[in-house]
Amino acid sequence: MSAENNIESVLNENRSFAPPATFSEAANISSEEQYQQLWQHAKDDPAGFWGEMAENLTWFQRPESIMDGEMPNTKWFTGGKINVSYNCLDRHLETDRRNKAALIWEGEPGDTRVLRYQDLHREVCRFANVLKDMGVETGDRVTLYMPMIPELTIAMLACARIGAIHSIIFGGFSAEAVADRNNDAQARVVVTADGGWRRGKEIPLKAAVDASLDKSPTVEKVVVVRRTGGDVDMVPDRDFWWHDLMDGASADCDAVQLDSEHPLFILYTSGSTGKPKGVLHTSAGYLLGTTMTSKWVFDLKEEDTYWCTADIGWITGHSYICYGPLSNGASVVMYEGAPNWPDEGRFWEIVEKYQVSIFYTAPTAIRAFIKWGNQWPEKYDLSSLRLLGTVGEPINPEAWMWYHEVIGQQRCPIVDTWWQTETGGIMISPLPGVTPTKPGSCAKPLPGVVPDIVSEAGVSLDVNQGGLLVMKQPWPHMLRTLYGDHDRFIETYFSTIEDCYFAGDGARRDEDGYIWVMGRVDDVINVSGHRLSTMEVESSLVAHEKVAEAAVVGFPHEIKGEGICCFVTLKDDDGTDDLKAELTRHVRQQIGALATPDQIRFGASLPKTRSGKIMRRLLRDIAAGRESTQDTTTLEDFSVLAKLREDED
Repeated sequence: MSAENNIESVLNENRSFAPPATFSEAANISSEEQYQQLWQHAKDDPAGFWGEMAENLTWFQRPESIMDGEMPNTKWFTGGKINVSYNCLDRHLETDRRNKAALIWEGEPGDTRVLRYQDLHREVCRFANVLKDMGVETGDRVTLYMPMIPELTIAMLACARIGAIHSIIFGGFSAEAVADRNNDAQARVVVTADGGWRRGKEIPLKAAVDASLDKSPTVEKVVVVRRTGGDVDMVPDRDFWWHDLMDGASADCDAVQLDSEHPLFILYTSGSTGKPKGVLHTSAGYLLGTTMTSKWVFDLKEEDTYWCTADIGWITGHSYICYGPLSNGASVVMYEGAPNWPDEGRFWEIVEKYQVSIFYTAPTAIRAFIKWGNQWPEKYDLSSLRLLGTVGEPINPEAWMWYHEVIGQQRCPIVDTWWQTETGGIMISPLPGVTPTKPGSCAKPLPGVVPDIVSEAGVSLDVNQGGLLVMKQPWPHMLRTLYGDHDRFIETYFSTIEDCYFAGDGARRDEDGYIWVMGRVDDVINVSGHRLSTMEVESSLVAHEKVAEAAVVGFPHEIKGEGICCFVTLKDDDGTDDLKAELTRHVRQQIGALATPDQIRFGASLPKTRSGKIMRRLLRDIAAGRESTQDTTTLEDFSVLAKLREDED
């Protein structure tokens, strides 16, 4: 691949914010020298480094070897015996943490529960015994299709306790999607609820499970949590109420001693084809990765109240609501519902109510907060916050600045984290006590992460040249395979660049070594021979005072090869031709004539997954005027697509 075909970076961002001195003084990693020493040690001697880090876990039997084999078939901590549930619960019971809040839960209607570590341990042991009584054995697969209620965390940890492999399906997927995942995993048991609450409406989960079971022949039993009180059909000898089973269950259940590489969970993630990919993570390496990254990136302290707003149905919830924070003995806030129910101040009300000190959310949510207006966060006392984080996609600089000024009140470091379902945990992020942050950059790799920016030929690129973001060295919390399809695993992640994991994202590295993720490489537009990152055009649009959100895609153009189509959601204005012209001029002024939009389309909302990611590949189909044949099982609101198609020019 020649240099002129690399991805061109046109975003210019020069602002920088040093960590507050008081934060740095008390931080878990407190100096650039300490970070560099850790990073270099991990690069030069990964087995030695991760062997030392493994002292942060509790082992039944210490590993005989730390790291065996090369990517993509590396094994970690072989010969070791461990249990993830034990590390998240039992080991804390020997300390003062036994009476510390583990889960601080709030339901959308306002009901609350607090489970101390000893309470959570008791409930997990009881449900582990329920599963064993149902015949679930080590290695069996259990589907969890549930709302954001404590029973979901209990069920996860109960599976981990007995070595069952959980497959969590976001509580909003269709019955068809549930059946597909049940069948791929060959699940024996499904755990669900009668329903869940979302914006004041009941989401009928049990009904979706019932419909899925007609196509899920391996499922033998269904456990149902009573959450909403809605009417459900209960099939005798197949369906059982959670509370009935738990009433008679013993709270005594030893954690099974499992091999380090024993599978912990399967999590399905959408691909460009219609068949979801079952990403498989194992026990010791995944747990160590989430434990250490939680400690480093969130600077967890004993007194913190930590809130990650993700749903546990996504990897962010697995890693940074459940496993990472609980392994560290943190107090974790868990919220069931929508951020704008009953009004747009709900998140900030929760921050004030529980004195949240660490807040981790998605750029999509931040842009929604901006659209709703500053009056909502300004109604609440956010002075308990000491650290903010973002996850899910690159954050545009103007949204970063709003987060910094309005929510962080210019005193909270922001950790802009880059990672994926497949990586298991955070890979690139500022360290809040060390790294001067630049709005829009995820900064530098964490210890144990060795990235590079390369051309399609695998050649390392110079400073500020956009290319492919790859990993050159294995790390403990990486996926081990795609469940039941190792060939697809090799083809998807290791066939593009030899001996490297290819993330699917484009990026550049600046003169200070900071990495700027430029979005998915399939979100690059080739305009008249220039390859432009859509993220940078989006950042330019969102910097305009009238724009709340933007998604940019390419479409076939007879002269340029590809044209630039911008889907724009406004804060409160109506979309007019004059505003289109104004936005076009704005992009030209910010980036240059090369990035001039060919089309600007206004819409009330954009097609998103239920985790808040914009589904740009569906927008590409709309921009090209073609029907979409791609996987839409993760789409939150199908009416958005229909409305955008209606509004086509």
